[in-house]
Amino acid sequence: MTELKPFPKGFLWGGATAANQCEGAYDVDGRGLANVDVVPIGKDRFSIIAGQKKMFDFEDGYFYPAKGSIDFYHHYKEDIALLGEMGFKTFRLSIAWSRIFPKGDELEPNEAGLQFYENVFKECHKYGIEPLVTITHFDCPMYLIEHYGGWRNREMITFYDRLVRTLFTRFKGLVKYWLTFNEINMILHAPFMGAGLYFEEGENVDQVKYQAAHHELVASALATKIAHEIDPENKVGCMLAAGQYYPNTCNPNDYWKAMQEDRENYFFIDVQARGEYPNYAKKKFERLGLDIEMAAEDLTLLKENTVDFVSFSYYSSRVASADPNLTDTTAGNIFASIKNPYLESSEWGWQIDPLGLRITLNQIWDRYQKPMFIVENGLGAVDTPDENGYVADDYRIDYLREHIKTMNAAINEDGVELLGYTTWGCIDLVSAGTGEMKKRYGFIYVDRDNEGNGTLKRSKKKSFDWYKKVIASNGTDID
Repeated sequence: MTELKPFPKGFLWGGATAANQCEGAYDVDGRGLANVDVVPIGKDRFSIIAGQKKMFDFEDGYFYPAKGSIDFYHHYKEDIALLGEMGFKTFRLSIAWSRIFPKGDELEPNEAGLQFYENVFKECHKYGIEPLVTITHFDCPMYLIEHYGGWRNREMITFYDRLVRTLFTRFKGLVKYWLTFNEINMILHAPFMGAGLYFEEGENVDQVKYQAAHHELVASALATKIAHEIDPENKVGCMLAAGQYYPNTCNPNDYWKAMQEDRENYFFIDVQARGEYPNYAKKKFERLGLDIEMAAEDLTLLKENTVDFVSFSYYSSRVASADPNLTDTTAGNIFASIKNPYLESSEWGWQIDPLGLRITLNQIWDRYQKPMFIVENGLGAVDTPDENGYVADDYRIDYLREHIKTMNAAINEDGVELLGYTTWGCIDLVSAGTGEMKKRYGFIYVDRDNEGNGTLKRSKKKSFDWYKKVIASNGTDID
């Protein structure tokens, strides 16, 4: 039996989803088309999310998993009841921007979209579940991409302002915890998904990405300001795809490379949590010859409206090397990394490193001294259900158990401040990276395959009752 101290009183145990990966109903009740809808499963997926291949609408010969997904839109009551049965304290979900403003630049919102989320949040509260809402989780109306160029255009800040004012006003008292942009550093790695960016031939890609990043950072600070004005009870967080870089060897060049890789990711959070561009980023812009246009009031807005907490996803640590001849890379959350010989890997090649979570927690705490929230962590695996839909997913339990142990140590031995933990894909959903359904993370199995076939029937996996026990014991009973 593992002896663990309890997690802090009021610790928010739960799970996480994203609208585009679970809702489906892409054209229901006035919803407009979004970037995440037109990304197919298959060989072209990565070049599209990277902004290299243009796909602005559905094309013949492709399957688009976000169109139907697991149809949370019509199953939310059943799904939230299952989360309530597990004892969830919080449920992370996101808003589909094009449900609220179908084109993105309208002056008035779509009432049907607002009503849907109001119903979802009320259903959560029925079970004592606190919604944790991501305003933009890789979600941008296609109209804004086609007519404004996505986040490269400063006008996006105005449209985002309108969106967040609408959300904070309508859901005052229903939602307290907000995240502005999911994995904001993904703009550098998956810019079409992260910011609606498609690059024309000859464009300065770095200039476009960092200009778009500035617009998102200003929008995030503005959202934080508006959230606090509309309801002082609101808590607003930033969110990054985290995972510490280890140097491949003790060669100082490898250490320096790891430090540079970490900075590339922390750059966004340095601005959101500290309120200003770090010097290393300014110097990088100089080296690359970038001229980031900033309005006079931007820097004041950033400085005066830092986030209340820092949230992040953690799936794996990474390895950096200064040796250009090292090509043995592993898969990861969009990030390629040098393979770490000391770690096991998942079926998708993501390396499993529970201690890396403790290291990452300490790094972020030391850097910002702001409360943290782990809002994604989990194991994507092929699950084989029996005739009743039951999956004996001991491998998932083992993965989560080891990560919970290191969280416990970070809190009780290292003194980091952690608000909560939401495992990724608490109900099976479409993978953002690959578009697959067979890459499953959930405690709840959904009968649907990569081609969209299946009954959508929900059934509990072995991990369902295990996680229920973890929550009930506040993290002390994890065996």
